[in-house]
Amino acid sequence: MRNNNMDMCEGPLFKKIVLYTIPIILTGVLQLLFNAADLIVVGRFSSIGTLAVGAVGSTGSLINLLVNAFIGLSVGTGVKTAQAIGAGEPDSIRRIIHTSIPAAAICGIILTVIGVLGSGYFLTLMGTTENLLPLATKYMQIYFCGITATLIYNFGASILRAAGDTKSPLRYLTIAGVLNVALNLIFVLFFKMDVDGVALATAISQTLSAVLVIRALILRTDACRLDLRQMRIHGRTLFEIMRIGVPAGIQSCMFSFSNVIIQSSVNSFNNDLLLAGQSASASIEGFVYVSMNAFHQTSLNFTGQNYGAKKFHRIGKILLICLVCVSILGFSLGALCYTFGEQLLSIYISDPIEANVAEAISFGLTRMLYVLLPYFLCGIMDVFSGVIRGMGVALPPMIISLIGVCVFRVGWIYTVFQIPQYHTIESIYVSYPISWCLTIIAQLVLYLITLHSAKKKLLKNASTL
Repeated sequence: MRNNNMDMCEGPLFKKIVLYTIPIILTGVLQLLFNAADLIVVGRFSSIGTLAVGAVGSTGSLINLLVNAFIGLSVGTGVKTAQAIGAGEPDSIRRIIHTSIPAAAICGIILTVIGVLGSGYFLTLMGTTENLLPLATKYMQIYFCGITATLIYNFGASILRAAGDTKSPLRYLTIAGVLNVALNLIFVLFFKMDVDGVALATAISQTLSAVLVIRALILRTDACRLDLRQMRIHGRTLFEIMRIGVPAGIQSCMFSFSNVIIQSSVNSFNNDLLLAGQSASASIEGFVYVSMNAFHQTSLNFTGQNYGAKKFHRIGKILLICLVCVSILGFSLGALCYTFGEQLLSIYISDPIEANVAEAISFGLTRMLYVLLPYFLCGIMDVFSGVIRGMGVALPPMIISLIGVCVFRVGWIYTVFQIPQYHTIESIYVSYPISWCLTIIAQLVLYLITLHSAKKKLLKNASTL
């Protein structure tokens, strides 16, 4: 089997970065199509329409809160694999791979138990409205039955991308995405299911993607080859993965926690049309986010390999190229989506009462104005984080992000938002771009310190030889 590897440590960077990133963008878009297909199918073809859209959409921040802590470990897998490849250490690569896959399975089992048993309780704590709670609980419980496959896919895809192969994960998500859409339509149209049908379709399609990525690792011919008989937890290797991955997971988890607080604040308006409009807008934003976040993954792996190869002079170029690309892409997509916002939101939202549709779309456009147009700032923030983590520094960027994004947003909700004249949905949304700007400034300083420290360490080691 051809490995589709890309050499990240030699040759011009711009073309390689673009070619490497495009499949990641397409892969991320396909992953989002899972949830978007859920929203569109239940919104337009189920018997409960807008209510189903609100139920599925209201679970997003909670699902991310529970899942992202474990998904963060796959960041550690990717960074350590990339660094080992750059340093030319095949034994380390093998230990990383044969530790990561069983670790993903164990994490998945834990999450399944938490998600199935705790969904109703967590949604109640979030203040989910009574008419949405039973539907949202049912969706989450079925969704978490397939979460082990989701984690295995993400860990396996991180290994492939660290080795320079971004095309294989794209192919596997394409196959799984087609299956997901087909099953959505079959379960909702023919079996008259609602949120349970789309959740089941997602779980089945995610399982297929996990099987395909494991098969790809088994068929590889290099050090990244997976031998199922050699899978076991290597303690020191797991510690190194966790050293990078746990802070990344905590950061993602705390991002999601702040979003849960924000979602609870939105829920406090007790307006189902607001929830439907926000859910549709958030789904559209997701497509922009994964497109930008692809440059985070690119910066992480390119930096990881070059850091492992001690080619520090290339890291600044990697950062600059990724920053320019993510800014142009993020601003262009944000402006385009807002310009055609009414048409895009109408894909998700339907209701027998035309006035309800118009009001829900209006709420969606408000979120787009405050969050989607300046969304490129979030992309810049993620690229800085990717480069810093690619150099093996995990804890400081986590702390910066927690303070700049999470603490700031939660503090905003409990201070500014509580002031009567600012107790509006617009006040909630404006906290997003402010938090991104604050975090970018701090990350720039951390990047300069980290790169200087790495170069100084290299010179010191060279002088002792």
